[in-house]
Order: sequence, then C-alpha cells, then structure tokens
Amino acid sequence: MTEDEISASVLRRQASARPRVSHSDPVTLHDSSKLQIVLVPMFVHRSAGDELAVKLVRYNKSNLLGSADLELPLQEAAARRLHRALAEHLAIAGAGEDGQYIALRIDDGRVDLGDLSPETVASAVAKLLREDEIVDQLASQDLGEEIVNAFRGAIRLRELRAALDVLRQHLDGGETAESTYQRWCEKHSWAFGNAHVVNDRIRAISTGDQVDLLVPRVLGGFRDLIELKRPDHTVISWDGAHNNWYFAAEVSKAIGQCHRYLDVLHDGARTGLLDAPDVIAYHPRATIVIGRSNDWNDDRHKALHGLNCRLSGISVMTYDHLLAQGERTLEVVSTKDETDDLAEIDLASEPVDPWDGLLDDEDPL
Repeated sequence: MTEDEISASVLRRQASARPRVSHSDPVTLHDSSKLQIVLVPMFVHRSAGDELAVKLVRYNKSNLLGSADLELPLQEAAARRLHRALAEHLAIAGAGEDGQYIALRIDDGRVDLGDLSPETVASAVAKLLREDEIVDQLASQDLGEEIVNAFRGAIRLRELRAALDVLRQHLDGGETAESTYQRWCEKHSWAFGNAHVVNDRIRAISTGDQVDLLVPRVLGGFRDLIELKRPDHTVISWDGAHNNWYFAAEVSKAIGQCHRYLDVLHDGARTGLLDAPDVIAYHPRATIVIGRSNDWNDDRHKALHGLNCRLSGISVMTYDHLLAQGERTLEVVSTKDETDDLAEIDLASEPVDPWDGLLDDEDPL
C-alpha cells in the first residue's frame, strides 16, 4: 500500500475569526525545493446543511516572505466537478489506450451524454453488463442482485425486440433467400416457442441427410427438427371443383421431406446420434416454415389449421406466424416478475400460441 492509499485522520475545528466556518488541516498536494501546493478544506455552516469549500494555494519558496503567490477558491459545486473530472480521467489513464471513453455520472441520478448518441451509450452499457466479472461486482455493491438482474433483463428485452424487427424487415423488404432466414432462426430459435431454448450445432442426422435446424426441448431434452422454405412460396390453394383447401406443391414436397427426416432421426437418434450421443430424438416432431400469411383472411387461417390437425408429427406455419409467435413469446416473457428468467431466456412452461389473435374464439388453435 502506498502513502496515497492510506486513509488520514481528519480533525475538523471551528475557525476562530469566522463563526460560520470550520476547517481542517491543509493537505499538501505537491512539495519540492521551489514550489509547494496545498489544499485548504473549509466547512461552511448553512441553514440547509454544511457545504464543503476548498482553496488551492501555491507557495513559491523563492519568495522570502513565505506568503502565497496564488490562491484559487472553489465552492462545493466546483469542488465536486473537479473530483469527478479527476476520477474520470484517472480511470481513463488506467486503460492505457487512446480512444473514445464514456464516463457516466451516477451520484445525482442524471447522465450527461455530451455529444454522444443514446444508442452509443446503450451499446456500451449492454457490452459492459455482458461481462460476468462486471455483473458479479455490481451485484456485490449496494445496487443488489435485483437491480443488476433488472439491467440485464431490460437489455435482453431490447435484444429480442431488435431481433423481431430484423425478421420483420426481411419479410417487408421482400427478402426470399432461405439462407437469410436460416441464419436468423439459428440465432433466435426461441421464436419457435418457449419449449425450445437454443438450437444444436449438429444438422447432419445421417449420411446424406441434413436438416435446417435441430432444436432441443426444455423438458426432456429430446430433439425436434425445423425445415425452412422460401417465404414467397404458396402455402395452401383452393380446389374449386371439390370446394376445399389443400397444401400447395412446395408444401407437399416439404412434408414428404420431413417424413423421411423424422424416420431417420427417430431410428438413428433414439439413444443418441452416433457422433453425438447427447442428441436424442424420441418420436420427434417437425415444423415447416414457408410462405406468407400477412394478407390472409380467417378462412385461410382456419384452413391451414384444419390441414395441420390432419398431419401426424408435422405442422406447417408461415413466416408471419413465426413473427407472431416470437412477438407472443416476447410478450409473455416481458410480463414476468423474475428478470433472471428473462436474462437467460429460460422461458416458463406455459404454451405460447402463435395463432393467438389470428382466429376468432370459436375456433381456437
């Protein structure tokens, strides 16, 4: 421990010539053969409470009279700004690198962003709270674990909303590449409902068979598969001769493809895949995401629901249903009291219905 790190004993006493002022011993900031700089602390008694005032005094030792040649008085507000500026710049000095730094004032609950945009500050704070060591340190302070979890939960909520905005922009912008939506789904498999937390890195279920996504269920850890098709494909068509809806050609092909995948996955991963024994698929289900339904009427929604009910182990949804399911999942999570559930996206067990609000109450899904 250095001399500067040792806490000094401070004696406060009444000034003899000024009854409303107390003072303590001067603090030497600098002392050399030619120059001495001291800080003189003073406590001013006011009706609202005592205030700290300081005075910086410089002594030129070449002056034979020994009097001060410069005095710089600072009231409490100026002294606080000096303290804050020193603390900020000492922290930056400790970083050891040039660059742009953000120092947030928290002593009075206000934050002065200066020329920085709120987005820049939010991004910096988000990155800070992703560091486990920083979060642990915050939790050990007076903030408490609840406040830290609230921070992390709020940031996670913003991330989820931003993810849904990206998906919406892809759809509204006319993006049709399967690879674009596969990347999004791999990163945000939570949008498929609260039964799925993260997707597996493994996609090859046998020699020559590779699924788009393999996702574990929260309960049991068994795997389901997800097959992604283009959002510009037709989902269902109307047969005027027989007055019924039917799956369009691309959906029928995807259903046949999933039947094969389900057979292979069930047989090959009943006790774990050959190279990944932890990946178990016992009676797996498949979800096909294809086409759009943003301009559908109730009849089409009901028709898809009815066709899905006749399938075994496979369900078909549109990208708009996926977006609605993600928004519903976000709504459920954002109303939870336990922010640590939100921070980890460990969603609760109640079902999330992607069709909620799309159909009337007479034919719920």
